[in-house]
Amino acid sequence: MRVLLIGANGYIGRFVADRLLADPAVQLTALGRGDDADVRFDLATGSPGALTRFLDAVHPGVVINCAGATRGGARELTRHNTVAVATICEALRRSGCGARLVQIGCGSEYGPSQPGSSTAEDAVPRPGGPYGVSKLAATELVLGSGLDAVVLRVFSPVGPGTPAGSPLGRLAEAMRRAMQSGDGELKLGGLGAQRDFVDVRDVARAVHAASLSAAQGVINIGSGRAVRLRDAAGILARVAGYGGTLNELDGLPHPAPVHTSHTPHATHLRATIGHPRAEADHHPAAASPAAFPYPDGCGTWQQADVRTARDRLGWRPRINLEESLADIWMEAACRI
Repeated sequence: MRVLLIGANGYIGRFVADRLLADPAVQLTALGRGDDADVRFDLATGSPGALTRFLDAVHPGVVINCAGATRGGARELTRHNTVAVATICEALRRSGCGARLVQIGCGSEYGPSQPGSSTAEDAVPRPGGPYGVSKLAATELVLGSGLDAVVLRVFSPVGPGTPAGSPLGRLAEAMRRAMQSGDGELKLGGLGAQRDFVDVRDVARAVHAASLSAAQGVINIGSGRAVRLRDAAGILARVAGYGGTLNELDGLPHPAPVHTSHTPHATHLRATIGHPRAEADHHPAAASPAAFPYPDGCGTWQQADVRTARDRLGWRPRINLEESLADIWMEAACRI
């Protein structure tokens, strides 16, 4: 099976590439903007005609799109997340290769949901920020293209390679600095959000399964369980061996073994688990970290209904959050 992977150097794309390269039945070609791609092509500026000519030459059976942007203003997000997908769809329509398209979407397309609920694929999307809007527009382009296509709505990916600027990456970095300096107290803000974390290696398994299946439409990829960020902080402290106190800015107690106290005027190491204030223009949620700490426009709660992935892809998550966080910590601890 010939597979064209777009965005092989991204966070999810790297693990998808590893997964596909381990399959002896797959012949993989990577397309991207970097020098290490097999073929250099910028989807945001390249023409559908040029991509069509490449598709006709390579004749892949599956095209997987892991490319996109998670940060930036509305114009940049639209260019990399929406216009790029329009280029792919148009090129595939013009091409004679007849390739199947696997598009990586995201849980941010749904927007805020009712606490305690699980979001299924038939939920009406109401994205709460420009990132979710740009990804939802891409999904609608794929679904309306008439192609053999499936969109995997990935919720909150975690694990090795987690970007240092992401909420869990920031948490790990703040803890590393606290341990390095011998600080016995770590003051954190914005731990109230609950998210459905899924290991990036499990996401890669889902992409592989989707490329081999006949499933179409939208399929959620998540753990099926929402976890409060303060609980993730407790797990991370345990795997890191951090024996200090987590002082939470919003004053909500953290469960044992990590002790917390509400000390609004403490002068110890502080960290807001979200994007920096300088990015608030691009992520309105980041301007009020205690209320909307997770910069995805999804409010305080998100949990995926993953029954469709089980039924149509034969996929279930295998890697638990503790293992994912241990891998995040391992990378943070080795950072100089």
